[in-house]
Amino acid sequence: MKISVAGTGYVGLVAGVCFAEKGHDVTCVDVDENKINLMKSGVSPIYEQDLEKLMQKNYATGNLHYTTDYKSAYKDADIIFIGVGTPEQSDGSANLSYIAAVSRQIAETIEKDCLVVVKSTVPVGTNDKVEQFIKDFLIHDIRVEVASNPEFLAQGTAVHDTLHASRIIIGTESRWAEERLQEVYQNFQLPIVSVSRRSAEMIKYASNDFLALKISYMNDIANLCELVGADIEDVARGMSYDRRIGDQFLNAGIGYGGSCFPKDTKALKYLAEQHGYHLKTVEAAVEVNKGQKTRLFQKASERMITFHNLRIAVLGLTFKAGTDDLREAPSLDNVPLLLDAGAEIVAFDPVGMKNFQRYYPEGKSRNGRITYASGPKEALQGSHLCFIFTEWKEIKELKPDIFKQLMHTPLVYDGRNLYNPLEMKKAKVEYYSIGRK
Repeated sequence: MKISVAGTGYVGLVAGVCFAEKGHDVTCVDVDENKINLMKSGVSPIYEQDLEKLMQKNYATGNLHYTTDYKSAYKDADIIFIGVGTPEQSDGSANLSYIAAVSRQIAETIEKDCLVVVKSTVPVGTNDKVEQFIKDFLIHDIRVEVASNPEFLAQGTAVHDTLHASRIIIGTESRWAEERLQEVYQNFQLPIVSVSRRSAEMIKYASNDFLALKISYMNDIANLCELVGADIEDVARGMSYDRRIGDQFLNAGIGYGGSCFPKDTKALKYLAEQHGYHLKTVEAAVEVNKGQKTRLFQKASERMITFHNLRIAVLGLTFKAGTDDLREAPSLDNVPLLLDAGAEIVAFDPVGMKNFQRYYPEGKSRNGRITYASGPKEALQGSHLCFIFTEWKEIKELKPDIFKQLMHTPLVYDGRNLYNPLEMKKAKVEYYSIGRK
């Protein structure tokens, strides 16, 4: 099929590349000409495993194209996927201005019957409005319908999650739309769950918010474990054997981040309030996560008299390993607190430092100073404290003795529970983690 994809962020670019990999003729559209030229040269604008390799392969075979000319991309497309951003607004609602802009472009451009598919995460009922909006601005007398096809990819494994998804959710209001969307995924050979548009929109929020709830619940239990002398890893292991619970998302830490969970929990909370309902479980998850992100800083504050003029190693800046994304990353909550307290930060992240320097360029910042290291050992050298915010392989592979050897004071605050407390104690490292004895 001839497919156009609006937007080349995580959602749009990954979807477009994977559609091309499955044999479709795909054109990815973006307003940023520099970005388009970068992708034509075979370079991915985002860090994502296997993405660049598939981009180069399918561009070479002619299955994949990039353009800023939306008119040529949309006018004779069989299906147009919308994968633009829906950023969070100050009140927690979703900003739909990018969706609206693309929808109008589509309406004023398409020249034949077309199915428009929204992959972006949007509030329940948005696709009804998108369909009417497109029809309001149609130039040609053609059939156009809107379907919902939410994504469930995780950053760091987005390509794999798309090609090997546990299920494909499609939300349509006619058999014509359903059959067209099923044809797109025919070669994926994955389970397809076909529902109404509004149900598909809700499935996306309900799924993400459930996982966020699970994370916050385990973090809450971890905090209680510290008070009563239990070990959260023992608790999680015992829980994981219960098939009703499963073994995923049971790891305690310093909270969830990224582009989905924080935004989607707030958006669903806002949607419920607009209908006069309070989602108390989701509200609790948001509150727990907010406090969890700075829990290690609070622990360190209780231990230290001051952070002023102390050299502090910060290992890991992105919200999780496998991505260069900083959105809602714990580092963005903790680094400014440390800088305000006069700390001398030496930070390391294998892929996230370039992005982080947009927020905190190297040098004097606030009351403190921040520099960037080429590796974790360089960051640790001579440090008085170490904070671990991301579970990168380069950090996980550090041996306990390294902290003792390199640090001025081997004092480690681990937000990802990467090391065995007994081994750290044996190495004479003062070690604090989440929910463990």
